[in-house]
Amino acid sequence: MTDGDAFLGVARSACGRLWRQRAGDERLGLAISQRLGLPDLIGQLLAARGQDLDTAASYLEPRLRELMPDPAQFKDMDKASTRLADAIAGGEQIAIFGDYDVDGATSTALLTRFLTQVGAKAPILYVPDRMKEGYGPNAAAMAVLKEQGAALVITVDCGITAFAPLEAAKELGLDVLVVDHHVAEPRLPAAIAVVNPNRLDEPQGYGQLAAVGVAFMVIVAVNRALRQRGYYSDSRPEPDLLQWLDIVALGTVADVVPLTGINRALVAQGLKVMAGRRNAGLVALSDVARITEKPSAYHAGFLLGPRVNAGGRVGRSDLGARLLSTDDLMEARSIAAELDALNTERRAIETSVLEAAIAAAEAQAADSPYLICASGQGWHPGVIGIVAGRLKERYQRPACVIALENGIGKGSGRSVSGLHLGNAVIAAREAGIIEKGGGHAMAAGFEVAEARLPDLQAFLSSRFAGHMNGESLVPVLDLDAAVQPRAATTEFVTSLERMGPFGAGNAEPRFVIPNVRLAFADLVGGAHIRLQIEGADGTRMKAIAFRAAENELGALLVTAKGQRLHLAGHLRRDTWQGRDSVQLIVEDAALVG
Repeated sequence: MTDGDAFLGVARSACGRLWRQRAGDERLGLAISQRLGLPDLIGQLLAARGQDLDTAASYLEPRLRELMPDPAQFKDMDKASTRLADAIAGGEQIAIFGDYDVDGATSTALLTRFLTQVGAKAPILYVPDRMKEGYGPNAAAMAVLKEQGAALVITVDCGITAFAPLEAAKELGLDVLVVDHHVAEPRLPAAIAVVNPNRLDEPQGYGQLAAVGVAFMVIVAVNRALRQRGYYSDSRPEPDLLQWLDIVALGTVADVVPLTGINRALVAQGLKVMAGRRNAGLVALSDVARITEKPSAYHAGFLLGPRVNAGGRVGRSDLGARLLSTDDLMEARSIAAELDALNTERRAIETSVLEAAIAAAEAQAADSPYLICASGQGWHPGVIGIVAGRLKERYQRPACVIALENGIGKGSGRSVSGLHLGNAVIAAREAGIIEKGGGHAMAAGFEVAEARLPDLQAFLSSRFAGHMNGESLVPVLDLDAAVQPRAATTEFVTSLERMGPFGAGNAEPRFVIPNVRLAFADLVGGAHIRLQIEGADGTRMKAIAFRAAENELGALLVTAKGQRLHLAGHLRRDTWQGRDSVQLIVEDAALVG
């Protein structure tokens, strides 16, 4: 990539990034706009996101009936649905072994609600303690479930590489169903069924599903199996599975899987269910998060998700699953308040670890162009994933953060587009460098002996360097178009909102407000910078740069009063105190050449 590719000539912004305009077919965009009666720019945005005349309408209104696959097409789904239907009809004790993150909590709650409503014996919930047990099934936990009377164990959002623990479960006489979405290996664990769209023998097409999406496919298949058996009756009616799409939406957004295809439909419909405030846990959590408007993917990913995660990070791992499973509003409010307090505690811990991790990263940033690897004694394992994400954003390269204790490191990593971290971690495990590990393209977790940390860093760095063929990782900010302040109307934002839900795989449109004068800038909330900008025609609009007070962006904004800038960011509706206006959420800036 060269400076000639820079949008508006910005080769190095305040945040050190090259600005690049997303490619799109202008003629196709115009045709989409004309056919669907949309503003021309909306058509251009749709074309830049791979839509055409045949797909654009479905993109704007994703429907499950059109995008939902037949669950039977997944490998082992028939085995899984038959075994689970047998357990339900036979009154067997079922246990759900869930992960401690939002995807795990929502998957666990979804299965719990389904089993409860169809009249199964009350399931045993088991969510491992992040600090004491770590990620995924372990032999001791399997033994505990056996002692508690479990005949069938369903692992959700985990289990695909739990070879030894599930072999131990088999020896104990436990039947295990693995419901997962993490990258699989050629070898599969000892289970009676492994439902995972990312099995190596699974046809391509649904690998973007979060675990909660896979769990939804499972309950659809089991529901069908029960119906075919004549299980339902007037006294035991068939459940409406769509009532739980709010849980599915939360887990899908929070796990940062691509919001494309089936995921887009699950989230779009799930947010509508969430707006109905039917789930006691989500109602209580929304109230403590002070969400008063119609829920969006933003609310799920940045307000609800972190609070559900807080239990697994710094509190009791099962709090999220319990919150989303209960119909008791008083219990839900109690758990939500606890999670809210834990989230505040998590933020304080995160700040401390982040400061130490940045200090470690600075020492290697110049000499390690493809990887940041920071480790420290006593760092809380519950926040290392968040800190890895912050380092990735700061240094624009893959980052791994390892919490060390008693010679063992618990690590979490986040990657950038084009460098598959999950595969790299699996390769490190296969090479004998780490004990446990796996993940996705953009995120991974692992366990490593402290003595092998240099080997792991060298292995990952070499792998990524080979993939890049010696080319530099250039920090890039992708932009859609330049918009003048006078065009940033509430009507235009309404059209933009139709393109949601936004998230991974469906980026929220990012605009440049070009060549504006910075009328004023002031600090608000101790960390944010509030702005008023003025276009060439005198039209003014509001803008705000969150958490920018102490970074390069903030340094430019607070010193550029009266100067002309290009500002990049997202256009959002501002409904504070009953108003309905538009403001720019500033992500980057550059002085006009």
